[in-house]
Amino acid sequence: MEKITVMLGERSYPITIAAGLLNNLRAFAPLKSDEQVMLVTNKTVAPLYLEQVKQTLKQGGIKVDEIILPDGEQHKSLLVLETIFSALLKKSHSRDTTLIALGGGVIGDLTGFAAACYQRGVRFMQLPTTLLAQVDSSVGGKTGVNHPLGKNMIGAFYQPVSVIVDVSCLATLPACELSSGLAEVIKYGISFDRDFFIWLENNIDVLMTLNIHALTYCIRRCCELKAKIVATDERDNDLRALLNLGHTFGHAIEVTMGYGIWLHGEAIAAGIVMAAEVAYILGKLPADDVHRIKTLLERACLPIAGPKEMLPESYLSHMMRDKKVRNNKLCLVLPTGIGQAKIYNDIDHKLVLKSISACLPIKEA
Repeated sequence: MEKITVMLGERSYPITIAAGLLNNLRAFAPLKSDEQVMLVTNKTVAPLYLEQVKQTLKQGGIKVDEIILPDGEQHKSLLVLETIFSALLKKSHSRDTTLIALGGGVIGDLTGFAAACYQRGVRFMQLPTTLLAQVDSSVGGKTGVNHPLGKNMIGAFYQPVSVIVDVSCLATLPACELSSGLAEVIKYGISFDRDFFIWLENNIDVLMTLNIHALTYCIRRCCELKAKIVATDERDNDLRALLNLGHTFGHAIEVTMGYGIWLHGEAIAAGIVMAAEVAYILGKLPADDVHRIKTLLERACLPIAGPKEMLPESYLSHMMRDKKVRNNKLCLVLPTGIGQAKIYNDIDHKLVLKSISACLPIKEA
């Protein structure tokens, strides 16, 4: 069992990583007998793990209610959020309740935002079941919902009391969702850890076979990196923004195509390549590093070009609504080498358009 602590003073919390944790009552500390919880999950995850978690909690004398939401990024909305509030009120959950997010990033974001709002704040725990959630979205306290005009534009910084990562859950993960999570994994190597990127180059094929030892190391390293960053910059004012490599481009893809048409990691992978292309044109990133980034993403079965339906100009309006925009100036996270990235302010729009054009699918003759 691996344990990492996100150091935030009185709001510090553990990330526990191992196989079989959903059956381990000790992993669910600080829950105690007679406490009330609301399990929030979706229609895909519920048949796989809901009863298992309920039985574990009931063994400890914990009172369990549940709500099963529809699955998909398109359901990360204010409307669906209200159904969580309705379930809590109908079951008479008070301020000492705990919400438990059992699922991927959508469930984690919805549950965390509901916990931040319900009776002005109740406890919540993360039980991430996808690789993307295990390495990224479950850690750090970013919660929220999407809007038709922008992704994750409505939400709150609200930390969980615990993150429980059961690596066994990845055995039921579809291959496309595994690849989606690997986009965020690769992002960590590009932005923060050259040695980890090299490890990924040497082990990406092993990871895709769901080797438990490789997955455990991979998840732990990503969580270590994110925990350190969150402890330094909880509210995304400086260092934490580097975690958004590829996201400004990627979010534009998700919004334009419609939430859920491109998986989050697929959009981020294309966005990473676009960011690398901007850095290359600016003379900040060597061509060899651009090639290594593209090659690793392709080996993870991820796209390295944007959707054929999107013109370069269609990206910019969405990118200018990005949360990193300051004083109406476009800011981008760009890789400056394998293992390092920087934030660049007020990048020329023509250069951005040129970079996007270079990352469009090759048209058939």
